[in-house]
Amino acid sequence: MNVGEAVRLRILELCRERDITINKLSNLSGVTQSTVNNIVSGRNNSTTVSTIKKLCDGLDITIEEFFTSELFRNLEQEIK
Repeated sequence: MNVGEAVRLRILELCRERDITINKLSNLSGVTQSTVNNIVSGRNNSTTVSTIKKLCDGLDITIEEFFTSELFRNLEQEIK
């Protein structure tokens, strides 16, 4: 799994845990719905840390909590 896939899955996981839609996350975080949709659909695999931080703010978690997940352990090497 690469980091883009892990971010996508983590966002979906957190939304499920909180029972919120992607649209609701967009409203809570101030990130446009198209950006969030592109991330969770896999069309955007290079999400910026700044965008992830905004999503974390909308989810009311720290960026550290976002990345504290098994999804981010053992990621593929990005440089090939």
